[in-house]
Amino acid sequence: MESVKLDTTLHCESCVSKIQPIFDEDKRVKNWSVDLQTENHPISVEGEITPSEIKALLQKVGFDTIENKRFWSDNAIWKRAALNTTNCLIGCSIGDFGTIIFFQSFYPETNVLISMSIAMLNGLITSVVFEAVLLKIREGFGLLSAIKIAFGMSFLSMIAMELAENATDYFITKGNISTSEPLFWIALCCALTAGFIVPLPYNYYKLKKFNKACH
Repeated sequence: MESVKLDTTLHCESCVSKIQPIFDEDKRVKNWSVDLQTENHPISVEGEITPSEIKALLQKVGFDTIENKRFWSDNAIWKRAALNTTNCLIGCSIGDFGTIIFFQSFYPETNVLISMSIAMLNGLITSVVFEAVLLKIREGFGLLSAIKIAFGMSFLSMIAMELAENATDYFITKGNISTSEPLFWIALCCALTAGFIVPLPYNYYKLKKFNKACH
């Protein structure tokens, strides 16, 4: 059962009485209350209901939520954004670090900027392919439709992820270290962490503001 607390435009007991029938009759709501003694008069709701659904119920009778203060505190959105970011990280890393390992194992003399540029390009490609496969399996899209949707997802987020990964790897290893060295794998872990953290707030923002997944 989810517990959600949102600031509202409710003002008084009369306001609460107007929303009471809607919340009492909604089967998704188990318990609810409004704190008129606290600034912004927050409503607390327990049940199988999301913040956007609570907002919709309030809007039925002319009220709304105050989102600015709590915009970045939606745990459900953070979880979904983290999952989407993880999916993208897996897809990007297959091409990106696969390419880096290939160059450092077989062509270590290759210019670092060239090898990392190719790695980033391959990372974007494998990310799109990975997302297309997930869309096909999870959502039942046809292959071409899945590729089109995956390709249309936010490249800004993907590029930020790629830049964060490669910048971190270069900062630690300068791009010239064998895969047999422990530092290579330490750098890989740091790069993956940076690649996850950097685009995560942007992915959260897109989900919260537009209900749009970036990946």
